[in-house]
Amino acid sequence: MSPPRFFQLISYSVASATDSSVIRLSDLRLDDARALLEHDPSSELPSPEASPAVYMQTILDGLCELSLRDPLTGLSNRRHFNHLLNREIESVARSGESVLLLIMDIDHFKKVNDTYGHHAGDLVLQAVSKCLEACVRPMDTVSRFGGEEFAAILPNCPSSFGPVVAERIREAVAALAITVSPSETIQVTISIGGAYAPEWVRSTIKLWTERADEQLYRAKSAGRNRVFIEEQRGVAVSADEKGMLFGHHLFGDPAAEGVAGDAAGSAVADSEMNRAN
Repeated sequence: MSPPRFFQLISYSVASATDSSVIRLSDLRLDDARALLEHDPSSELPSPEASPAVYMQTILDGLCELSLRDPLTGLSNRRHFNHLLNREIESVARSGESVLLLIMDIDHFKKVNDTYGHHAGDLVLQAVSKCLEACVRPMDTVSRFGGEEFAAILPNCPSSFGPVVAERIREAVAALAITVSPSETIQVTISIGGAYAPEWVRSTIKLWTERADEQLYRAKSAGRNRVFIEEQRGVAVSADEKGMLFGHHLFGDPAAEGVAGDAAGSAVADSEMNRAN
């Protein structure tokens, strides 16, 4: 059995039968990494008495977690969100599950910054991010997509459920009373655009987000504080065709999973691309 990854990194043998070296923790510059974790209240700090392996693993885990979160809101950042989008694209291509992508933008956010200052803008972003998380299920993911823009992935979301969730988010944000100073409370609204991943198709992040962005643009153009969700697209794949593409699932053949998944994407990708264009 091969040694744990930690020891592959920390211990190594020089190409010599008589000479070997071991990296010591004291030789590594970990002060900056530890300082980053100390400034994040949700991070776990390794104990100085911990074994070298535990100490190093805790530092690495903490840094990985920091790299996936937006520092202001605590939500997933765009890097992590794109990773999750790719995962959902693969899942939809294999299972045909309904997955909804929402892109949300705070209306007239620049006016908040210009009128009340950037600290007030930060408070608005934090309040809205907490509101968004409270409106979705634990299995859903909310991300700060950039600036005053947020995004959410809703797996296993039927077409009849998507508009209900989006409207709930819009109404909840509009009802927020956000204190930006001891004497000032403000309210904001949010515009929402959404698009479902095409079923049984291996799409791309670019195509999927562009379609959701188009719906967000429609919401903005219609006067803001609105929800527009693209009608769910279907691909004409019959039950027999699905059986040929995914029959290995019925007979429990995990070895064929990757081949069939790739065949599914290839079989319908051209059709979906033509529909999208």
